[in-house]
Amino acid sequence: MVAVTRAERVQQERAVRTREAILQAAAEVFDEYGFAGASITKIAERAGSTTGALYFHFKSKEGIALAVMRAQPSTIVPRLSSGGLQRLVDITLVWCWRLQRDPLLRAGVRLAVEQGAFGLQDDTSFREWAGIMEECLTEARAAGDLLDSVDAGEVAEFVVGACTGTQLHSQLTSGRTDLPDRVLRMWRYLLPGIATPEALSGIKLDLARGRVE
Repeated sequence: MVAVTRAERVQQERAVRTREAILQAAAEVFDEYGFAGASITKIAERAGSTTGALYFHFKSKEGIALAVMRAQPSTIVPRLSSGGLQRLVDITLVWCWRLQRDPLLRAGVRLAVEQGAFGLQDDTSFREWAGIMEECLTEARAAGDLLDSVDAGEVAEFVVGACTGTQLHSQLTSGRTDLPDRVLRMWRYLLPGIATPEALSGIKLDLARGRVE
């Protein structure tokens, strides 16, 4: 094993911080201007960096957009503490709360939905969300909380699609202010079709569960 010197470690840590700053700045710019209105110069200026540093970490504006899209789970998953079906519900409750406040999540969602307009066709973020949700459902299955007829993979994909459509509708009608209420209504109709009566009685549909920093 090759030992890492203190200078090398400091350099690596600085590189990580620079990449994170660029990603956050890019999210803010994409959120404000969309992909077409965002520029490498705007992103670098927002990050307090140089275009050279930006290109060191990302090969292109498309590459930055992909990184922003794929960063969505990192804004949600670390804030979760529950498991099984409650965790699945909590993912969407935290998502509602953060989507109204977090430029990184908001930009990731916007780019994922609009990517066809700027020449990308990458479903990684959708598949990753479906995978995370399927893990919750698999845990629920092991706990005996799912109805026998439920296919965890199908439900996970359905929830991803339902949330995508719900947030689009909410954005058009209220600027997403009614998104939490819409998501709660979704669960009130969906949960009885996937959860056992015993599990259903214990699931908390409480918007306060999403309000975590």
